[in-house]
Amino acid sequence: MSTQRKGADSFLFQAMLFLCAIWGMQQVAIKLAAADIAPVMQVALRSGIAAVLVGGLMCWRRIGSGWLAPTWRAGLLAGVLFALEFFFVARGLHYTSASHLSVFLYTAPIFSALGLHLLLPSERLKPLQWLGIGVCFGGVAMAFGGGGWDELDSRMLLGDALGLLAGVSWGATTVVVRGSRLSEAPPTLTLFYQLLVGFVLLLGYAIAVGQHWPLRWTPVSIGSLLLQGVLVSFFSFLAWFWLLRRYLASNLAVFSFMTPMFGVSFGVLILDEPLSLDFLIGAALVLLGISLVSSHAWLRERLARLASRRVSGAEG
Repeated sequence: MSTQRKGADSFLFQAMLFLCAIWGMQQVAIKLAAADIAPVMQVALRSGIAAVLVGGLMCWRRIGSGWLAPTWRAGLLAGVLFALEFFFVARGLHYTSASHLSVFLYTAPIFSALGLHLLLPSERLKPLQWLGIGVCFGGVAMAFGGGGWDELDSRMLLGDALGLLAGVSWGATTVVVRGSRLSEAPPTLTLFYQLLVGFVLLLGYAIAVGQHWPLRWTPVSIGSLLLQGVLVSFFSFLAWFWLLRRYLASNLAVFSFMTPMFGVSFGVLILDEPLSLDFLIGAALVLLGISLVSSHAWLRERLARLASRRVSGAEG
């Protein structure tokens, strides 16, 4: 029997505020600890830590054993895309700011919407969503490089491009999950596939190119790994799945737009990252575009309620 999902309430707002703050902090945490542990090694280790925790939870609750045979191929592909996402994040942080990367990473809903539009008839984009995609890409063009077009920084431009590729990889992961048997499997199994494959591939890359060293265990590096491995990759995703089972997905999508704003704020406050007017305007357009694409169902629901109230008022 399916559970009736609720609309937004104060608990959901507070929970999403906490989760978005955690998610917005992760790029800043990677950059803070980069002198002690290379970013690629950090994302590998954090995936390994979370994989152990998720795997232990699955064994304890006996989740997913019957789903391995029909989902392992899609799970492997999702894991490869997950590894690519965080490879681009880690490499991008070498060249651009955590603020920039936070915005470009969260273009993922745009790319997942485009992929699902091509793959699933039920996910065809509506005119308002196409408008959102256009607004988002206009914002990306303005935000690229972080400054005026006559003063582009080639390193920052490369980092921003890698952040955008991370968003593409994340969006492609969503398409793989929605378009395969993983959409019916327990969410923890999908998360485990991503974490385990990501750990193996990212660790292999770090060792192959010599980025597994230095490995200095300082308060900053330990705190960064605990934040990413325990809070972000384990606790926050389980909390997200728990909320999805109880609240309307469209409401969660609306609140999730706070994440890039936290990412930019933490980058400025903690890392003292500069922000240009072009980037701020571009980032605002990106968020507006994403909101039009992802919150279409929420907007339609609100408009329907408003129309219903007007009809009721007129009849009264």
